[in-house]
Amino acid sequence: MENSSAGRREIVRESYSARSQEYTDLFGSIDSTHPSDRALVTSWAASLTGPVLDAGCGPGQWTDFLAQCGLAVSGIDLVPQFVERARAQFPDLSFDIGGFEALDAEADSLGGVLSWYSLIHHNPQDIEAPLAEFARVIRPGGGLLVGFFEGAAVEPFDHAATTGYRWPVAELSRVLATAGFEVVETHTRTGSGYRPHGAISARRRSGENT
Repeated sequence: MENSSAGRREIVRESYSARSQEYTDLFGSIDSTHPSDRALVTSWAASLTGPVLDAGCGPGQWTDFLAQCGLAVSGIDLVPQFVERARAQFPDLSFDIGGFEALDAEADSLGGVLSWYSLIHHNPQDIEAPLAEFARVIRPGGGLLVGFFEGAAVEPFDHAATTGYRWPVAELSRVLATAGFEVVETHTRTGSGYRPHGAISARRRSGENT
């Protein structure tokens, strides 16, 4: 399983590296995000205490947005080109290259993790590993906000970069609960010109299950 996960991460890294400039041009500005998503992230940020990680930060637009919300935030991404762009664009913030399965953070040290469309390429059987790592580093009561492609079933689809996966809100909520999170609220959105969107705000539980 580990070899499969590592191979998948390399495919994701290479796919986005090849399209990093195109992705940055299309999505690298906070102005390209949906107003309701900015409102959701703003509300979520206001509930957090302590440092925050933008997991899968891309070129850094959400990392900077969280910093503008007053949070101490850093970003991490698999794609070196994204991290290079983020460091150049937002030199006052910290960005590192890496995956989510082994974060360089102490247990219970973070107030929250933003994972905005950064788990969409994980095979369903592998998604518990990064969620468990998020649960390890987020303090009890801290927040996790996940953005994803919503669908009626857990199923793959042809994403522009590499295979992505849709998740029903109920099923991803179940996986989050297994990983040690309590779901606070869920959001879905559909519209012309884009795939159905989902978001789940969750809180790290305290207790033996985590």
